[in-house]
Amino acid sequence: MAVDRRGFLKFVAGVSAGVMVTPIPWKLLDDASIWTQNWPWIPSNVDGATSYVSTVSKLCPSCVGMKVRLVGDRPVRILPDENHPLSKGGISPLAVAEAQMLYSPARVKRPLKRAADGAYVAISWEEADALLAEKLGAAKGSIACVSGDETGSINEVLSSLAVQAGSGNFYLMPTEAQPAAKALAAMGGKGQLGYDIENSDYVLAIGANVLETWGPVISTRAAYKAARPHGEDPAVQFVFAGPVQNSTAAGADQWVPIKAGTEGVFALGIAHLLIKAGATADAADFSAFKSLAEAYTPAKVAEITGTNADQLKAVAAALLKARTPLVVCGSDFGQGTGAGTVMAGIAVNMLLGGLNRKGGLKLLPVAEPVVSSAMSRAEMMDKDFVSYMSRINAGKEKAPKAMVFYEANPAYALPQATKMSEVLGQVSFKVTFTTFLDETAMLCDLVLPVPMGLERLDDVATPYGYGQALYCLARPVAPMPASVKPAGDYIVALAGKLGCSLGVSSWEEVLQAKAKAMDADWDSLMDGNVFTSDATVSANLSFAADLLAKSVNVKAQEGNFAVAPVFKLGIGTAKTAIPPYNNKLIRRWELQGNELYVAMNGATARKLGVMMHDKIVISNKSGSINARVNIFEGIMNDTITVLMGLGHTAFDQFSKGKGENVMQLLTVGFEAGTGLSVWNMAGVTISKA
Repeated sequence: MAVDRRGFLKFVAGVSAGVMVTPIPWKLLDDASIWTQNWPWIPSNVDGATSYVSTVSKLCPSCVGMKVRLVGDRPVRILPDENHPLSKGGISPLAVAEAQMLYSPARVKRPLKRAADGAYVAISWEEADALLAEKLGAAKGSIACVSGDETGSINEVLSSLAVQAGSGNFYLMPTEAQPAAKALAAMGGKGQLGYDIENSDYVLAIGANVLETWGPVISTRAAYKAARPHGEDPAVQFVFAGPVQNSTAAGADQWVPIKAGTEGVFALGIAHLLIKAGATADAADFSAFKSLAEAYTPAKVAEITGTNADQLKAVAAALLKARTPLVVCGSDFGQGTGAGTVMAGIAVNMLLGGLNRKGGLKLLPVAEPVVSSAMSRAEMMDKDFVSYMSRINAGKEKAPKAMVFYEANPAYALPQATKMSEVLGQVSFKVTFTTFLDETAMLCDLVLPVPMGLERLDDVATPYGYGQALYCLARPVAPMPASVKPAGDYIVALAGKLGCSLGVSSWEEVLQAKAKAMDADWDSLMDGNVFTSDATVSANLSFAADLLAKSVNVKAQEGNFAVAPVFKLGIGTAKTAIPPYNNKLIRRWELQGNELYVAMNGATARKLGVMMHDKIVISNKSGSINARVNIFEGIMNDTITVLMGLGHTAFDQFSKGKGENVMQLLTVGFEAGTGLSVWNMAGVTISKA
């Protein structure tokens, strides 16, 4: 039958009217709306009484205190805790995500064993127990343990296991705390460095990103806020010296641009000017240090660091004028710096009379180990994991037969990440205690799921950088899934099976002993209170001038351009990757889709002949990454910034395959004098893609 134009229009009109009046499309839209709000990993609403529990975050490296809102027994929201000294009314974007992360699609839900075809298969805990005891028993004498928890007593359990298993190979993942401990030891000090930022009236942060990633950043932000009330003159001045206008530089009263890796030289330039102005210190080798500092004239420091000599003089003058000045030296991205940089910062604090005084640099007491044969904090900090891996790679040390990881992800987080993964491949048996299926878990033979911080009993002892000795507990506020086991109790029992005697029978016994060693009251801790102490360790430091002279030297970098990684707490850590809701914290020109953007200033772009959005290749002898160009003037010339925390090859759809991992470009070197592994300077070449 032929259909004319009029008939066709009538047909279309009829169909349209039918679609509009039938309930089918509206029902489908309604179903789709409901369906998309109920992905299987998103928790549904529950009924129950509302309550609040104070605890501390084991997920966030700032160890921020927090208040958990519960409905029934389910955590539904993470809030600041006004009464916790590591919160003071603030909260970190990573800690806020903890309630959501309980339901992360990347969470490991049962023990996994690598099968012969390389795939993972779920096994029972009984099978996992038998396999682990067999493998570690066979490897006795050649076991290494690696921990990603810097503040927990779990390190005593793991180090005791490593010692009693015959190797003594216990390592912490690298952070700012290790070069600081090495610096303090080299200068004859004991205890742990603490910075009393809260009571300082002038804070000079050299490299240390104190308002974003360095140390107890949330309590530092609280001190910053309290000292700068709206509409009034600030009671504290913040000055930041570093290559990038990062969060600290943006919040500071003054940003002094200096090249990456020259922080120690900048500090010695300050020391030069302070001594010229009459500053001195009661140390036996002051004359030797004075001779060293004499060489770091403003002109020389300006040449090495790229700063302006007048800015250097202005900062030194302000330090002399301040009542309680404080100098904090560290890394722009929370790792990789040398002990020499920290030593130079300690030296300036000594010249300012700032040791163990209010608003100054504190030497805090550290409790003795409570687990038999466990390493002391000083011994743990002296162990250099990157150096160990480098020795294995060079054939100077045999790979262990077995390696145990606890909440550590070295396959992603170490410099020259691909090379480090290859070294891990030399280890015959690898097991990880982890919450998430991260890059290191993907290399392991056995993956054992552990509860998250909200689900377990754990502890925090004086985070690096905090100005007081501190001890508190992470209390379980959520039901622990039946398929996971707390690592503390599990490893204590495992040690017994291997014939090791830790001197404790349970994880809670370890924590109770640690609380006693810290002079803290257990019942009070279990009520959510925090133990703090103003006690300090006697400070009779030397300048270690000879060692400082060797370690602070700046080596020539590879290539014509420098890489300055930028670490943002909200983007997550190597242990967590990017929490799903925190993807919104990534800026438009840091990541577009899966493409990484790197930033450089206009002068550097013109030198390279590139424009905004151009594709480039950044490479050096360690590796290469592809990126697009973003123009940002808050960067030194001949420097590019790269956001850390991207380029994951594991975890979930919110992290995997997004951007590139800048750790591929960070090349390991070794600091002269101390021998510490360092990667705070990375030279690269850049070309158009």
